Amino acid sequence: MTPLVGRATELELLDAVLDRTLGEDGDCSVVDLAGTAGIGKSRLMAEFCRRAQARGMTVLRGRASEYEQHIPYQPFSDALADHDMELTDPGAEDARGDRFGLQRSIAKLLVHIARSGPGTGLVVTLDDLHWADPASLELLDHLVRHPPNAPVVIVVARRDRQTTASLDAALTRGIDMGTVLRLNLGPLAEQACVEILAPDLAPGTQPGRAAELYAASDGNPLYFLALLQAGQAGRDAGQDAPPHSAGLGSVLLDELTPLTPAQRRTAEAVAVLGDRGSTALLSVVTGRDEAEVTADLGALTDRDLLRPGPGGRWALRHPVLRAVVHESTRPLERVRMHRLAADALAAAGAPAGERAHHVEQSLTGWDPHAVAVLSEAAERSAATAPASSAHWLGVALTHLPEQPQHATLRRDLMLRRARALGVCGGLRESRDLLHEVIAMSPPDEAGTPRSVRASAVTLCAVMERHLGRYAEAVALLRRELARTPGPSDADAVELGLELGSSAPHSTAYPQLRAEVAGTLDLARALGDEVAEAGALAIAALGETYEGNMGAAREASDRAAALVDALTDHDLAGLCEPLARLGWAEAFLERYADAERHADRGLAIARRGGQLYVLPHLLLCKAYVRLQTLRLDSAMELADEAETIARGIGSDELLAFVLANKGYAQMFALPPGDQGALVVAEEAVAAAGTRTNWWASIAWCVLGQAAMHAGDAQRARAAVLRGGGENLNALHPSMRPLILEILVTSAVLTGDTDAAATWADRARKEAEELDLPSQQASALRSTAHCRSAAGDTAAAAALFEEAVDRTARGGAVLWEAFSLLLGAPLTAARNPDRARAMWTRARQLAETGGARQLTGLADAIHPLVHVTPPAQPPAPLPGLSAREREIAALVADGLTTPAIAARLFLSPRTVESHLSRIYRKTGVTSRAALAVLQTRLELRDTTNGPTGST
Repeated sequence: MTPLVGRATELELLDAVLDRTLGEDGDCSVVDLAGTAGIGKSRLMAEFCRRAQARGMTVLRGRASEYEQHIPYQPFSDALADHDMELTDPGAEDARGDRFGLQRSIAKLLVHIARSGPGTGLVVTLDDLHWADPASLELLDHLVRHPPNAPVVIVVARRDRQTTASLDAALTRGIDMGTVLRLNLGPLAEQACVEILAPDLAPGTQPGRAAELYAASDGNPLYFLALLQAGQAGRDAGQDAPPHSAGLGSVLLDELTPLTPAQRRTAEAVAVLGDRGSTALLSVVTGRDEAEVTADLGALTDRDLLRPGPGGRWALRHPVLRAVVHESTRPLERVRMHRLAADALAAAGAPAGERAHHVEQSLTGWDPHAVAVLSEAAERSAATAPASSAHWLGVALTHLPEQPQHATLRRDLMLRRARALGVCGGLRESRDLLHEVIAMSPPDEAGTPRSVRASAVTLCAVMERHLGRYAEAVALLRRELARTPGPSDADAVELGLELGSSAPHSTAYPQLRAEVAGTLDLARALGDEVAEAGALAIAALGETYEGNMGAAREASDRAAALVDALTDHDLAGLCEPLARLGWAEAFLERYADAERHADRGLAIARRGGQLYVLPHLLLCKAYVRLQTLRLDSAMELADEAETIARGIGSDELLAFVLANKGYAQMFALPPGDQGALVVAEEAVAAAGTRTNWWASIAWCVLGQAAMHAGDAQRARAAVLRGGGENLNALHPSMRPLILEILVTSAVLTGDTDAAATWADRARKEAEELDLPSQQASALRSTAHCRSAAGDTAAAAALFEEAVDRTARGGAVLWEAFSLLLGAPLTAARNPDRARAMWTRARQLAETGGARQLTGLADAIHPLVHVTPPAQPPAPLPGLSAREREIAALVADGLTTPAIAARLFLSPRTVESHLSRIYRKTGVTSRAALAVLQTRLELRDTTNGPTGST
């Protein structure tokens, strides 16, 4: 191995990472090694692994490769090869799995390895990550945002200029979170190359010549070593060294010049096969027997062109060398080798995902068998690696002839590709592809019960919705419903349900109410209970947004009755309306029903791979757990929803997710933590200039986060920005709670008139809603105003009434909050009651993980647990001020000289005062005077004056 020189600073930082990871509070760290090709990232990574192994850590090594960028999870699969983890092709039984569930499983596996290995801790190295497939990058992003709770170090090496935006964003986000250490590797110093590397690797090289080669290499170790070795090889052959102006590719190719044709072909086969070049497979690809191939491998190893890997596989010395050899192979020969590799893998029973890469590289025209392999690979990776699925389908479409007999297949592949693109961030590309599918599908196809055209229109509307283009989604759906001939009844129901999902974001629900009712009637006429339940769920959520709680309760009851009577199989296509039912029940403060339906929807959606709906179900459950004060699990659910939203790539959805996450963080994080404010700011940024429901929610959460951060002015501005004129953009069923932010802001800024106006509006709207939490919020708003006006007794009574409302409704979060606001005011008139309020609130907050509320409880503790101030002792009757002072000192046990010294009097004067005190009080000794004084201080006057003793 090439000696490591010139990286002392980096090694010191890496040693510190190991020290921290293996310390008492050892946790996960990510190290980002960035730099140009050949700068020494892999060598530094190897040294880090050596040092970790010396400390007893388990080390797993994986690498991404340039020509296998669409094999899912390749670098992780490579690293975990020794742990029986098959990630590249989960098999038919897992084809509908949840890729985000797989991410969590891998994180748990890393924890297991770290804690159960032969030593302590785990190091996972992922080299050349700039070539990683999208599924691997999503997994890394998950690990950065949710570091495994174990002594794990993940080291990634990448070329900074070839890094994708998503990978760079994930690592940069980790730097901001403090979980990623970035090391940007620069050129080596000239002294290290000329005085250490050159004498060690090419002893005959003169220092002057080594300096020239260093200058030509720009300090790049790989380039310097290639030039150095080329010069050494030339001298060994009696030739002049190649000019140092030659390109790196030319220098590396020059290493192949001495090879025999057979050895050259073996090297090319290794380049084609990448890290999967076993001797048996190389024999098939080269068309030679294994003994001959083995001899070639030995010769290539002697020249340091090949290196053995795990499992009897071979790889070229460096990825740059592999690229040079692969690209210099004659195109027809390269195609032939890939075809032979695909055939050999098929004969060996390799999964379609592994064969698809070689099939792609060998395709030169239409090949039904090859397209079948690509289609199978796409199907198997659709759920766990949708970007790879979309890629394989794109390759198949590229080679599919534009002929009528292939039209049905083309449309099927396009629809599948659009679905895959829609769940891996390619929303616009998916939408555009779906428009092509719609154009290829004639309207008269609507005679079939379920047409491809209706499915394409519905899915296209979903893409438009996720892009925040609600008007376009509604127009597309209404145009399709109005076509002549029109869609079948079944298609009309499908289109109508999506219309009910899209329209409320761009228009008021009352304008859509008749169309939802029409879809409901049509579903009922068809006897389609699933669609009927879906339409009722849309109606329930729409009515809650309008504040029509009576209609919302009725629709919710009917939807729940249908849903509860259906099987999971029946509900397989109903996950999104099921999420709406859960949210409607949550807003109606039916928390148990909401969580029950969210749980059921999550189970069905995970099995069916319905990623669009998972964030909505997760957040519904998180919202319920926030309201019922189970914040740790609420945060976990919000984190999972964020992972999925980022994977889908919808800013619209991300804004909604981050708003809900920030809302939970406000109560989960301790006072002074700005995390919730940061997340709320990102939510507003993701919402952009939109003015729909989700954007208004994001702005209101920002307002509440600003209030928690102590910025009342910003809080007011954010709520008014989100609410629009007259606050009509705010969610009516939650408006009293949002108005409380404005009331609090106005009170804190001294605008009592505005506070009273907002509080009065909150009271009126809460009465109409008849929701306990909203009524409690309105009571708190009025209490804030009363307290500001100095009427603490009325304010305390209002806070206690708010406690009663929230307790009856089951919103434990607001019960604890109301208790804490009311306790300090109650303390003035009923200290015992105040202490009981504080104790219950503190227990609820601590049990529920509400660190914000426990911090508030601790802050108000001195106001509630007040120690009554010591009352001045009742003066002894008839004594002067000086005499009372002396009597108190006698009770404290001071002698006459001590009293004299304390009061700057003579002992004679003190004795004169004592004589007068005895005469006035009727006592005759110091002891009796001390008892009398003590009783008076304890307010013990039951025995009257003490007689002489």
